[in-house]
Amino acid sequence: MQEVHILGAGLSGLAAATILAKAGKKVHVHEVLSDSGARFDGDFQGLENWTSEIDFFDEMENWGLNPSEFKSDAFSIVDLAHPDDVITNPITDGIAFRVVERGTDSHCIDQGLKRMAMESGVEIHYKSKKNPTDCDIIAAGPKNSSAVAFGEIFHTSHKNHVTFQLNDRLAPGAYSYMIIIDGIGLICTCLWRKQRKSSRYLNETIAWYEKFYDLNRKPIKRVGGKGDFGLPSRYRHEGKYYVGEAGGLQDFMWGFGMRYAITSGVFAAKDILGECDYEKEIRKRLVPLVKSSVINRFFMNRMGDRGFKIIANYWMRNQTKTGDGLKFMKRLYSPGIIRKLIWPIAKFSMLKKIKSDDGRTIHRMPFRKSLKRDDWVPSNRAMEIGEEWKNIQKSGGKISFKGE
Repeated sequence: MQEVHILGAGLSGLAAATILAKAGKKVHVHEVLSDSGARFDGDFQGLENWTSEIDFFDEMENWGLNPSEFKSDAFSIVDLAHPDDVITNPITDGIAFRVVERGTDSHCIDQGLKRMAMESGVEIHYKSKKNPTDCDIIAAGPKNSSAVAFGEIFHTSHKNHVTFQLNDRLAPGAYSYMIIIDGIGLICTCLWRKQRKSSRYLNETIAWYEKFYDLNRKPIKRVGGKGDFGLPSRYRHEGKYYVGEAGGLQDFMWGFGMRYAITSGVFAAKDILGECDYEKEIRKRLVPLVKSSVINRFFMNRMGDRGFKIIANYWMRNQTKTGDGLKFMKRLYSPGIIRKLIWPIAKFSMLKKIKSDDGRTIHRMPFRKSLKRDDWVPSNRAMEIGEEWKNIQKSGGKISFKGE
């Protein structure tokens, strides 16, 4: 195979393209959007560092990818907000995760991967509707929704900071978070149960963060995104490599997927170069992590705030015992005998077997229905925030999702 065609100019597709082009392959990447990162709107996301003993940036450099091509901010401590509003601090001596920006600005990770690919000789064709049957690597983004995230980007005088919050009322079945980098903040709520008028969750979440942090918040825009979560029966099908979201290589628990995406793209390229077996490598390195995250999600969907409080307390007790808050996260993703026993129950309860358009069998997680406890009256401050945003929107404030 002297010429390689890749569908999708996201992180996984560009990582694969770069590796292949550096090895002398003629690579064409086809992207339906106008640019890499165009489906994002400057929102912050996290590159996790707990699913491997190797720091991810060291791993990228070993693969020949240069993480200095995009801006990142490393964090070793966060605020952990319990559902009863107690705030504690998981901390590690290493790097727990790095915050990067998604979008089309030059410092974004999407553009960093794009530069690496083009400097390696990759030809990227934007606004190109290439037929998947004519491509060797499928790296397209999500088509359906298993979960959604809504957020507001704002100016703030607060220092760089991350808060991670477990609260079933503000983020049904999931979590919310606040990230502040260089005077720009993002408050986001993630919904793993389908809701009507879901913007009320974001308004209520913003009201909570305003109450506990001195933000001096000045809204810029509102953003949103979706995740589609599913486990395929195979990751190489009819000669095609499925990577990143197209391969279901996502974190079902927290939604972290960038490390999985880049890793899968690299190993698809290595298989084409005859350096590994993609199917075996993905099943060894990533599938156990994905299955663990499915099991974690299975429990989180059923817990509610009482369960979330237990998790938060256990996390802090584990930190006191081990001296490292990152070890708790590593344990959550470690496969073992108990997880193997729980897996069939979680799979049957959580995932629905479907046939994809390309003939693959996929066990997909559908968007769960709302529960009775999701029906509540917004606070006065949340309703004020909603009205304030409507006025900002009239004066030019942008919104990239429909949450009304």
